[in-house]
Amino acid sequence: MSNAERLYKIERMIRQRGHVSLRTLLDELEVSRATLKRDLEYLRSRLGAPIVYDRELNGYRLEEAARGARHELPGLWFDERELYSLLAAHQLLASLDEDGTLSRHLQPLLDRVREMIGGAEDKTLMQRVRIVAAARRAVPARHFERVAEALLERRRLHLRYLTRTRGEVAERDVSPQRLVHYRNTWYLDAWCHRADGLRRFALDAMEQAALLDQPAFELPLERVQAEMDTGYGIYAGGTRRWATVVFAAQAAAWVGREVWHPQQQGRWLDDGRYELQLPYTDDTELVMDLMRHGGDAEVLSPPELRAKVAERLRAAAAVYAASPASDSTASAAASGSTT
Repeated sequence: MSNAERLYKIERMIRQRGHVSLRTLLDELEVSRATLKRDLEYLRSRLGAPIVYDRELNGYRLEEAARGARHELPGLWFDERELYSLLAAHQLLASLDEDGTLSRHLQPLLDRVREMIGGAEDKTLMQRVRIVAAARRAVPARHFERVAEALLERRRLHLRYLTRTRGEVAERDVSPQRLVHYRNTWYLDAWCHRADGLRRFALDAMEQAALLDQPAFELPLERVQAEMDTGYGIYAGGTRRWATVVFAAQAAAWVGREVWHPQQQGRWLDDGRYELQLPYTDDTELVMDLMRHGGDAEVLSPPELRAKVAERLRAAAAVYAASPASDSTASAAASGSTT
C-alpha cells in the first residue's frame, strides 16, 4: 500500500478498536518497526493526530480529550513526488501572474504542502526551479478576479475594452465561456452581446470589468472549441486555410520536435529538411512565427501567405540595407540611454 493508505489505516485502526498494540500494527501493515515509528511521528507532528502510547494497555490510543472530539485526517493526499511536483506547479503559476493573483489564492494549500514535506526541502526546491516567462503581459489582479468570478458564477460582465488594432475603446456586455492562458498572458472567450457572436478578449486590454446581475448566455463548450480553436495561435474565426512550410536542416532540428498546432502534419525530407503543414484562419501570428526563422523557413503555399512573408522579409532587409547607424546612435543603443 502507498504511504497515504498506510497512514489512513493506522488512524482508522486505532479509532475503531480503541487501542492497538505495536505488534498488531506491524503485522497488519507489514512494515518494519522503523517505518511504523516514522509513520506515527508523522501523524502526530505533521498531521496533528492525537495518538499516544499507553503503557498499561501496551498499545497506541487516542488522547482522552480527543476521543469524543471530531478529528479527521486531510482528505487530499499526495505522495512525496507529487508534493514536489505541486510546489513546482506553484512556481509556474507564480510566474504567470506578476502581481501574485493566482498564487495568493493558492497560498492556504501551499502552506499545507510545506508543512507536509518540511520547510527546508521546500526552500531548496524553490531555489532549484527557475521559470522564465518572456514577453509577459501583466494582467491587473482586479480584472482577473472579476472575470474568474463571473465565469464561475455564470454571470455577465460589463467591459470597457481597448481594441489595439483600431486603437478604440468601447463598452460591451459579454457572457464568459472560458479562460485561456496563451503565451504568458490571459484571454477570455465570451459571447459578445453587442456583436452577437463569440469573441476573444485579452485581459490586459480591459480597462474596466464589472459584474452584472444578469445570468450569462450559455453555449455548449463544443461550440466554443469549434469556433475558437480552429485557427492558428490566439486568432479565431474566418475561413480555414492550410499553410505548407519547409524548414532548412539547421532549423528542422528544433522545428521537427515542436507543436505549432494540434492538427499539424509534418514529414522529414530526404535532404534533412522538414516540411510542416498547419491550419490557420488569420495569418498575423503565423507570419510573426515564421519571421523569427528568417531564411531558414520557406512558405510553399498558399501563394498569398508566401507573398506576405516575402514582403515582410524584404522590408526587414531594407532597414539594414540603408546607411548604417552612426557611432553615436549605436553607442546610445548599447548603453540604453535616450536623448
